[in-house]
Amino acid sequence: MPSPALAGAGVGLRALHYRDFLARRPPVGWLEVHTENYLQPSGWDWHVLQSLRQDYPISLHGVGLGLGSARGFSEPHLQRVRALVERIEPALVSEHLSWGAVAQAQLNDLLPLALDGAALDLLCARVGRVQDVLKRPILLENVSTYLRFRDDAMSEAQFLAELARRSGCGLLLDINNLYVNQCNHGEDALAALRAIAPGSVGELHLGGHLLTPHAVVDHHGATVADPVWDLYAAALQRFGALPTLIEWDTDLPALDVLLGEAGKAQAMLARHAPQAPWRGAVLAAPPVVPAAPVDALAAGQQAFATALLDGAVALPPFAGAALPQRFALYRGNMNATWRRTLGHAYPVVLALVGDEFFGGLARAYGRQYPSDSPDLNQFGARFADFLADFPHVAELPYLPDMARLEWAVHLAHYAPDAQGVAPGALAALHPQQLEESRWRLHPACRLLASRWRVAALWQAHQAGEGQGRFPHDMQVASHAAVCRPRWKAHVLELDGAAHAALLALQQGKTFGAALDAAFEHDENFDLGGQLGRWLAQGLLVEQLPA
Repeated sequence: MPSPALAGAGVGLRALHYRDFLARRPPVGWLEVHTENYLQPSGWDWHVLQSLRQDYPISLHGVGLGLGSARGFSEPHLQRVRALVERIEPALVSEHLSWGAVAQAQLNDLLPLALDGAALDLLCARVGRVQDVLKRPILLENVSTYLRFRDDAMSEAQFLAELARRSGCGLLLDINNLYVNQCNHGEDALAALRAIAPGSVGELHLGGHLLTPHAVVDHHGATVADPVWDLYAAALQRFGALPTLIEWDTDLPALDVLLGEAGKAQAMLARHAPQAPWRGAVLAAPPVVPAAPVDALAAGQQAFATALLDGAVALPPFAGAALPQRFALYRGNMNATWRRTLGHAYPVVLALVGDEFFGGLARAYGRQYPSDSPDLNQFGARFADFLADFPHVAELPYLPDMARLEWAVHLAHYAPDAQGVAPGALAALHPQQLEESRWRLHPACRLLASRWRVAALWQAHQAGEGQGRFPHDMQVASHAAVCRPRWKAHVLELDGAAHAALLALQQGKTFGAALDAAFEHDENFDLGGQLGRWLAQGLLVEQLPA
């Protein structure tokens, strides 16, 4: 079912507010979701989105395509976005006027684009490709920047206006970003509004910013500032009452605070005539990109990436003052992204080593294993291997296995949904049939064996579960299965016999062979008790064909 058109003020849907939305269905015009959080059509995030899209129009806002990346643009990621668009049929799809990849790495940031003819040619062709794949026009958002390039040939507003004219895309005008760039670069935000044709804008954004000694930072972690509200009033005067989002991504407040900001925007929208929903127009023949200018653009982006990863390298040719300090904001944001992403996937490792040391681990890991996907949920895949070779954690020899366990829990969150078999399905089989049967384990299930008591240590760090059971002797072999019977992944401690049986089933062996493996390990294996645990945790989901 296609999402209804957006109207009025909306808010971004964030995990902290899921339960509030599910329980209260608060009155708000629409919801924006970040594309990369919903690429996997399963699990808790997907369930929440599917439930709320029945009651709220949805805008899909991407941060991972990196449309301005001269090298490293991910076609597989675009295909995943296409599948998501087809599944949820959002009212609008948007991305950013930025780049985020070079040939060998994804930088997972909204980096500043050179504003020249080569970049414009590339963006027109790239937008054409995306609109062709998605079979709809998209919106492009202006981004906040801390640096401009010395050779820029036009303003950002001129670039956006020409991009919309040539590609048929629309514009998502971020009012806070206009203000931030006015402060950082001396650009006239009101002149930028005048440079953009009213019919080309489909959505507006408002958010908070942070004042620092060297630049104004667009951090989406505060209420909208008064000068931004004033600029928003001017935008409404020029463009009319367009759908407006309140963005808040860091230091998230209670939902009512966010809704209060949306209420302010709604009151201002009510003073202007509503505009017809933006539809856009996809042009039939996107322009071809000349090879030489793109090569030059790629070289400039590579120089930026190299300087980002190596503090000893000379900076690219930027314009303006305080260049090292402003470039350091991008480097700091990269480090913070690595730290936040790994901390989300590895909370027990974080608790074991402490915040400061974990930050150092994240920086070292990011440089040794650069991100290779626009989806940051995949960034920590090699963290256990990294820890196994990192000499500074040698005094915690169980840490790599803890990381393997936590990565299995992380993957379980995004695994496909599956319904566990009912006990009656096994009871209906006569003994010979049961012995010869094969069973598929839940897609979220991961089996782990360790020389250390990592499963018990993981439990000891779970609120309300393993408190007070921190193992004193870690050097004891242990086994575990990661389960997700419904929405929340957790760790089921196993004995060696149960692990051997489940491993045999996972390898496609018969139920009889699995029991042989268990009894070979322990002649007193409790089949009834273990089978009851497996069924209660939804580990067996389907009988495989003979």
